[in-house]
Amino acid sequence: QVQLVESGGGLVQAGGSLRLSCAAAGMILSIETMGWYRQAPGNQRDLVATITSGGITNYADSVKGRFTVSRDNAKNTVYLQMNNLKPEDTAVYYCYTRTRRIRADNYWNYWGQGTQVTVSS
Repeated sequence: QVQLVESGGGLVQAGGSLRLSCAAAGMILSIETMGWYRQAPGNQRDLVATITSGGITNYADSVKGRFTVSRDNAKNTVYLQMNNLKPEDTAVYYCYTRTRRIRADNYWNYWGQGTQVTVSS
């Protein structure tokens, strides 16, 4: 199995910053993509940002220029630096990886337990 441990959520005022971290652990052979999704109450889970093993990034239009996704391949860790936060960024943020386990033939999607980010106006 693969475990994803998230940290860094919390309460911040509009215009503030937070940094999320997510470390993957387990019988990992390789991680293709890592990233973050978010889900606000009553909404579906939406893409925030992803990054491939080669460093190619993808962002939701709503966070471009404010959020930065990065990863440390040696530590199997992905980060999300969130600047200029807005109340509409309030959501539960979920870490995501597409991972191949040792002795496995395929890549599988894995999700963290979620961390709450609340931005007050």
